[in-house]
Amino acid sequence: MSDELGPDRVRVVMTTRRQVLTGTAGMMATAAESAVASGERAASVSTAARVVPIDIKRSGSQASEKGLAEYFTGAVRIDGRFSGSAPARAAGATVTFEPGARTVWHTHPVGQTLIVTFGVGWVQREGGPIEEIRPGDIVWFAPGEKHWHGATPTSAMTYIAIAESLDGKSVDWMEQVSDEQYRK
Repeated sequence: MSDELGPDRVRVVMTTRRQVLTGTAGMMATAAESAVASGERAASVSTAARVVPIDIKRSGSQASEKGLAEYFTGAVRIDGRFSGSAPARAAGATVTFEPGARTVWHTHPVGQTLIVTFGVGWVQREGGPIEEIRPGDIVWFAPGEKHWHGATPTSAMTYIAIAESLDGKSVDWMEQVSDEQYRK
């Protein structure tokens, strides 16, 4: 980036295409130009912009976890947990249920989204019917809505679960879904 005074003593800021494409340097130059155009004294523009690396969690780099019996019935595997740094509140994981496996009844203070990626599953909210879900389906549970989800008795099912936290909490776990409730 070059920084020089033009013929009418207006600060001219020139940026290269690369600086603009890399974002921060281009934004800093634009801010300096705006300050000059509005008659303010131009702040010093640093070319050593802070760079934050992209957080990539490589497939297979995290160990699979077994779903705890406290929160699940049957064989459940949790993979690829993810969350952002504050102020982000979203977190999630890929969850696989073997046939007959399911969550316990639970709620989410800010709601939950499920994106089904494999198999056939069931979802149910309290007082409602059991509904079938398949790959490509996107399920939304409203904040505080009591519900459960899992595989059917004959098919495994995998989804990506996403929930936001409120005051550090993303889920309230409750009682088991009985075999009678599950088979309705």
